[in-house]
Amino acid sequence: MAQAPTEFTANTLLALLEDRGHRLTGPRRTVARAIAGRGAGFTAEELCSDLPNVGRATVYRTIRLLVDAEVLCKLMLPNGNPRYLFTQATYHHHHAVCVSCGAVQEFRDSTVERLLKAVGTDLVGDIVGHRIELYVTCDRCTRRAEPHT
Repeated sequence: MAQAPTEFTANTLLALLEDRGHRLTGPRRTVARAIAGRGAGFTAEELCSDLPNVGRATVYRTIRLLVDAEVLCKLMLPNGNPRYLFTQATYHHHHAVCVSCGAVQEFRDSTVERLLKAVGTDLVGDIVGHRIELYVTCDRCTRRAEPHT
């Protein structure tokens, strides 16, 4: 079960970056404020569109730094485009993404972890990472699509 979302303010994000040894430039501060203001997930392209005075490289680099710091999760959508959202869980987890509305749920399942461990023993090498995203139709979208009788 996921923990309650942590509130990430622009100041929290900037302090985290500074603690990790990164410079707090004006454009990076702007990106951090924009990210902190997002309640739902976002794409790097959406941020670039919202911040026309900030270089694309700065937007992408800041996102990557926050993913590396495990503040943001990177999701791969069915169309192959990445989407980012704030991490809600402090433990290893996976995601279920609604293909209709884009809602994301984090989950952890011991069966999945056992499967990965079993697969790892069959491989010639060690598993050093993985990503599991399930593409679903959420309950809300399923109910909306059902015919009303």
